[in-house]
Amino acid sequence: MSVPLDDLESLYAFNSWANARVLETLRALPEADYEKEQGGGWPSLRATFVHIAGATDAWAERFSGQDATRLATMDELPDLEAAARLLLAAEEKHRRQLATYTPARLAGPFTWKNRKGEEKTAPFWVVVRHVVNHQTYHRGQISAMARRLGHAPKPTDMVVWGVEQLARR
Repeated sequence: MSVPLDDLESLYAFNSWANARVLETLRALPEADYEKEQGGGWPSLRATFVHIAGATDAWAERFSGQDATRLATMDELPDLEAAARLLLAAEEKHRRQLATYTPARLAGPFTWKNRKGEEKTAPFWVVVRHVVNHQTYHRGQISAMARRLGHAPKPTDMVVWGVEQLARR
């Protein structure tokens, strides 16, 4: 595997791979475990996964120039497959957008409105990478919650993805 000139494509490929593994883990669980409230950062596996899907979609909308000051709710995503559809559609939006990220755009500022409607600005390259970092953080929470319920989640570490990528070549 060669080192990519710009790591965004590989970073987002890793992210999609890791999300697919989380979906495999969640699809193998009884629905009661998916919905069981456990406390912590997000109260359940369901709430955490809905948050990942909603936030990923919101960032794709922001990157396309739209305001996204709210995230999809659990009422709007009543089951795992509804949340999975939103996440997969958001991943596709991000994949299409990546090709438009020129070095000049990445180096420049990016301004958006957060969920409170407050305007924020950061370097675009930071925000684009934040999307993956945010999901990684919450995938770790999902892994810990699944373990607390007695399940063995699939590993989603970047190095596991890298080993698989190298083995495919």
